[in-house]
Amino acid sequence: MSPLANQANLWEMMWGAGPMVKFVLLVLLAFSVMSWAIIAYKIILLRKVEKETAAFYDLFWEKRQFAQIAASTKGLKNTPLAGIFNAVYSEITSAMKGSESKEQKIYRDDLDRFQRILRKAASIESAKLEYSIGFLATTGNAAPFIGLFGTVWGIMTSFRSIGAKGAANLAVVAPGISEALIATAMGLLAAIPAVVGYNHILTRIDRITAEMNNFSSDLLNIIDKQSSSRK
Repeated sequence: MSPLANQANLWEMMWGAGPMVKFVLLVLLAFSVMSWAIIAYKIILLRKVEKETAAFYDLFWEKRQFAQIAASTKGLKNTPLAGIFNAVYSEITSAMKGSESKEQKIYRDDLDRFQRILRKAASIESAKLEYSIGFLATTGNAAPFIGLFGTVWGIMTSFRSIGAKGAANLAVVAPGISEALIATAMGLLAAIPAVVGYNHILTRIDRITAEMNNFSSDLLNIIDKQSSSRK
């Protein structure tokens, strides 16, 4: 049998499925489409994030002056390091303006506050990166069970047909068994890409999160070196 004939038979089996199995297939199709959309969006976004993060690192260690770095980060909207830096830079600027001495300084008493700001900013940026990937985990966990529900329903249909016909030949049980197999296959087709995509994306996010933590430590060390003891 040719591939076109096999494909036609597959569509005929799906179209000839019962209402409940059709509903299950539509739900699984929606899960699959959403999963692929999230995977594509996240991969494109993470590619931009990684590229801009490398550019920000070069900029940060090249200029060293916070004011120049802040002015240069306006074009780097995707890297979380820019958000972390700008959050603490705004606080540093406010602290220096509020200094009682004529010479604007950063005091070591403010380091704990800067550290809390860095942690909060890093948490916010991590939440942005992780947004919507929970749906992939949900799909990976739920889709096989939704498909299993369709499988059980198809088998129940076969048993009802046997009871109604009083016979157990292939013509009687084939429609229900085909529904069951299609639901199982659709559940796996929705779950497997979602699990693979989730693990891949989460690994890249973890790597970016580690870079955020390292950058926060480097930034805090620089602020510590530039700070003065408060008398």
